[in-house]
Amino acid sequence: MTKRLIFDAHLDLAMNALEWNRDLSRPLVEIRQREMGMKDKPDRGKGTVCLPELRKGGIGLVVATQLSRVTPLGSSLPGWHSPQQAWAMTQAQLVWYREMEALGEMVQITNRTELETHLALWNNTEQADEEKPIGYILSLEGADSLVDISYLHRAYDYGLRAMGLSHFGPGRYAPGTKMEGPLTPSGLELLAEMDKLNLILDVTHLTDEGFRQVMDRYQGPVWASHHNVRKIVPNQRQLTDEQIKQLIERDAVIGGMLDCWAMDIRFIDTVSDPWQLDIRLENLVDHWDHICQIAGNSHHVAIGSDLDGIFGTEQSPWDMNSIADLRKYEDILARRGYQPTDIDNIFHGNWLRFLRKAWK
Repeated sequence: MTKRLIFDAHLDLAMNALEWNRDLSRPLVEIRQREMGMKDKPDRGKGTVCLPELRKGGIGLVVATQLSRVTPLGSSLPGWHSPQQAWAMTQAQLVWYREMEALGEMVQITNRTELETHLALWNNTEQADEEKPIGYILSLEGADSLVDISYLHRAYDYGLRAMGLSHFGPGRYAPGTKMEGPLTPSGLELLAEMDKLNLILDVTHLTDEGFRQVMDRYQGPVWASHHNVRKIVPNQRQLTDEQIKQLIERDAVIGGMLDCWAMDIRFIDTVSDPWQLDIRLENLVDHWDHICQIAGNSHHVAIGSDLDGIFGTEQSPWDMNSIADLRKYEDILARRGYQPTDIDNIFHGNWLRFLRKAWK
């Protein structure tokens, strides 16, 4: 039986490689061993993502980020002190992806032809998955690093195909998670320029007011790469039912994320324990169920795991050791009554439908 391809629409690979100094081409056990005893970050020795584990799980296609925030004077959030520094970090991250391409570990996907070629490779059962490169679509999580709007065109030229305007806290183009307020004037200009390039707009991390603005103004393709449901986890980071309905009307796809903080309202970062709270992979299906009930089908939910997005096993479902365990969703979803076509939709079909339409 052919293994179902998995498409994960949100992984901070380059950030982990450079800022966490993880050689993601190496086995996960080796990466963890090198970090044993390190105390500089709470997830040391607890990472869940590397390229061999992606292949082991049949995760042949991902949306991989550049991520570099600008921190204004007086903010306690981590980040760079100027747009130029933030841009330089995104360029270092880009070079890392290029180095993975040079090793044959990854291949960039920027258009429909490249997408179909890569899918044909991963559907070829004569070659073992362990020998195949991971396809990646480049996304910018938060626009702070774009020094000015002309930098958007530079990024598009090197293959940027998706972008969110904000991340956590204040932003140069839009405020983000745990904030309120609209896009900045520069953000509105940037949004219009994105439209001209037909970039995929990622609504993840926008404020409620920012969400309303972009849904009213943006004419291009829109997705929510890593978002869960506010009805289940009632905080500003998650999507309201009204926002979900608007995204469904735009034929968007919503990627479910595996940060325990986004799965269960009881979880507190660096305090709670997933095992004690019994937060399992199946908890995410509750969020998917909710969206499917609103939509009346399974066409708008998928995977955007955000694994190793500044957290590891200490903040992931307790029944997940590595990203390869995404495969467990086959049995979990089947047990919850999802049909094989629904599982295909969630594993890859919805993201592929979205991209084929966006890149027509």
